[in-house]
Amino acid sequence: MKQDVFLPDDYRPAEDEPFMNERQVEYFRRKLLHWKHELLAGSKDTIEGLQDGTRNIPDVADRASEETDRALELRTRDRQRKLVTKIDAALRRIEDGEYGYCEVTGEPISLKRLDARPIATMSLEAQERHERREKVHRDD
Repeated sequence: MKQDVFLPDDYRPAEDEPFMNERQVEYFRRKLLHWKHELLAGSKDTIEGLQDGTRNIPDVADRASEETDRALELRTRDRQRKLVTKIDAALRRIEDGEYGYCEVTGEPISLKRLDARPIATMSLEAQERHERREKVHRDD
């Protein structure tokens, strides 16, 4: 069983400490779990709202407007479902000891990038190269 890591409420990973030490790993693990919890709670609220919100609207324009709103909400939730999958993958990388390292170069991903996008799998430089290649191939 893994020992709990003490993490002060105001802790932020710093460049002057060893990369992906126990405190940094715990910080990102908690951040990912909190994000996942928020997304799942939002999905639950949406499902309940859609179930409760089913009603007969006689005006065609009002009905169309409500259907458009529902479709937009469902698209948003689908994006968030995919995000939960990426969060789960990041949590697995934490368990495997691979979190925080670029899947292309093996180099550490900057703490600022991970703090802004904790599901990142590539360093900023590798991501930019990937996007440039993607753009070139898309333009063909």
